[in-house]
Amino acid sequence: MTIASEKNPPVKLPNEPTITPQIVAEHGLAPDEYQRLLKIMGREPTMVELGIFSAMWSEHCSYKSSKVWLKKLPTSAPWVIQGPGENAGVIDIGDGQAAIFKMESHNHPSYIEPYQGAATGVGGILRDVFTMGARPVANLNALRFGDPKHPKTRHLVSGVVAGIGGYGNCMGIPTVGGETNFHAAYNGNILVNAMTVGIAPTDRIFYAAAAGVGNPLVYVGSKTGRDGIHGATMASTEFSEDSEEKRPTVQVGDPFVEKLLLEACLELMATDAIVAIQDMGAAGLTSSSFEMAAKGGLGVVVELDKVPMRETGMNPYELMLSESQERMLIVLKPGREELARKIFEKWELDFAVIGRLTDTERMVLSWHGDVVGNIPIPPLVTEAPMYERPWTLTELPPVLDASKVPPPKDWNASLLALMSCPDLASKAWIWHQYDHLIMGNTAIRPQDGDAALVRVPRNGAGAGHKGLAMTSDCTPRYVQAHPETGGRQAVAEAWRNITATGAKPLAVTDNMNFGNPQKPEIMGQFAGAIIGMAEACTVLDFPVVSGNVSLYNETEGRPILPTPTIGAVGVIEDIGHAVGSRLTQAGLAIILIGETKGWLGQSLYLRELCGREEGAPPPVDLAAERRNGDFVRGQIAAGRVDACHDLSDGGLLAALAEMCIAGGTGVTLKQPAGTAVPSHAFFYGEDQARYLVASGCGDEILEAAQIAGVPAVRLGYSGGASLVVEGLLSLPLTEIRQAHEDWLPTYMNAAE
Repeated sequence: MTIASEKNPPVKLPNEPTITPQIVAEHGLAPDEYQRLLKIMGREPTMVELGIFSAMWSEHCSYKSSKVWLKKLPTSAPWVIQGPGENAGVIDIGDGQAAIFKMESHNHPSYIEPYQGAATGVGGILRDVFTMGARPVANLNALRFGDPKHPKTRHLVSGVVAGIGGYGNCMGIPTVGGETNFHAAYNGNILVNAMTVGIAPTDRIFYAAAAGVGNPLVYVGSKTGRDGIHGATMASTEFSEDSEEKRPTVQVGDPFVEKLLLEACLELMATDAIVAIQDMGAAGLTSSSFEMAAKGGLGVVVELDKVPMRETGMNPYELMLSESQERMLIVLKPGREELARKIFEKWELDFAVIGRLTDTERMVLSWHGDVVGNIPIPPLVTEAPMYERPWTLTELPPVLDASKVPPPKDWNASLLALMSCPDLASKAWIWHQYDHLIMGNTAIRPQDGDAALVRVPRNGAGAGHKGLAMTSDCTPRYVQAHPETGGRQAVAEAWRNITATGAKPLAVTDNMNFGNPQKPEIMGQFAGAIIGMAEACTVLDFPVVSGNVSLYNETEGRPILPTPTIGAVGVIEDIGHAVGSRLTQAGLAIILIGETKGWLGQSLYLRELCGREEGAPPPVDLAAERRNGDFVRGQIAAGRVDACHDLSDGGLLAALAEMCIAGGTGVTLKQPAGTAVPSHAFFYGEDQARYLVASGCGDEILEAAQIAGVPAVRLGYSGGASLVVEGLLSLPLTEIRQAHEDWLPTYMNAAE
């Protein structure tokens, strides 16, 4: 095959249209971006070349609006092996083992086609992890749906949950944690953020940078179809009234094929055959081949007619932009083709040598001997648009005076109302559809702790188990009220969740879900959240090692709540020392760690019981977070803690109710004497940096807290079958449990 030069442009295919401003606009390129393309190419592009620029310069692939801000996040630490820039982040967890993890969004596809959108979101994040050599050990997800009263919400919940469960369960990987919220701001644009955590030997991690001129480029996995074409471009635009017509841009997944692909890849990884490997995710063959060549400083020739196809009449444009699932691109060492072919054919997967690496730094595409694309690779990276968009920071709202918020008329009714509200109600209906116990290593299951905990066998016989703690968190109403505070709080709460199990928080993956960045107020939300996140990650030694940005989450100009979801991972050296949040025995002291000022601004109490969403969110004192969290972790390590729960949505009473109904044991407590905080603010306020600890060593903990300068107070003791607050509230646990557990099944089983 003759490689075309710039003076000998590629041939146009029969029936290929003339590129017009309308076609350029349909590909998501602004007029000035198209002029930049013309300058790079020195000529008008072919349709496949235009499609490649469209995909690679989309918001979804290029981060053109967010890149300048993402650089402000801390990304390094002694335990970080690989930070942002690869398929997933990698951290050292000791014993020659690494945790590899990432979170990604599949928001728009899940709204258009909830089952396949959510399922392929799970499939994509699994491939991001196992393409680096890890065996996935756990999945998590963070879901945001619209108002339960909205006519589409029940349908979307049903489809998304079924899609997540269907894919993860078939793969045999437990879904161990996550969160689900409801708010009218997500009516037209739900969020589906999927996270996978895997384990690999530190000396067997695989990367995407291509190397070795002449090395073969190999396609493995499923055949390529027409599903998912323009998926990356769709993910980079707002929704409109015709969003339902975009179903062809939603990928279709097959978890059984992905399971075969996982096993085949891991088998090949046990040999010395692989030079580089990359999954085909957003923008499919385009992004995978381009990124591998770009990272290696090489060129690539792709013979598109050799790509395995499952549909007749496919053309180069469709082949390069298809987002068909369960596919990988591999650079092999010379002479290893037959070894690799036998492995993939054994697993009944397609295997095809579709190209080779060159020293030209160009992407050359051929079709039955004709060159149909010839793009210089470096400028596609160096000349890619990067915008410093105008932004306006959100002003901090006035602090809400708790004394001016009415107390409950009926305390029993107030707690039942909160525990049964959509955000706090039990999500067991959801996670019972996920196999959360498969593989047999789930030590803390959903709703039994602030973070999930998975056993990790140490290397060597009889070496015991450490625990890998993981969580996802964000409080979008805080971010909406004040993005900097909300960004700090999302990181701090994820850090607390890991800490509450006894594990040491190590690193973060983020999923930045925001509206249209071309609106200064939305760009200001993004900037503010990043500022807050960066501060929290720095103070808490909690670097960001991977992540995803999802912008243009709007419908008809109405944005979602800004939602910077934080996924986090930590390690406890001996899983036998870990604790959950279940209160299972009587006679334990109930101790509140941290200071309570009674912060009701943006609280669930204010929203659910008073019908108000206002005020400043609770401030986040990062020094106090660090001090209190390190103290709690130390007490867990010392064996003094029987159960621990961080305080967040719903405040102290909601957290205590969760502990009681999870473990089947009641409590009797009272507000500490001398507290000037109004009772409803003390028990429902959402002050940060706080934990509830149940302990048979109450005096020792209080003494240690005093020495450490950590605020701590004994509220009462566990026992009985009711939750009792002297002088205010007395509720049988059966009544709380029924209110907590009934809402979601009742809602999902209701007639449309």
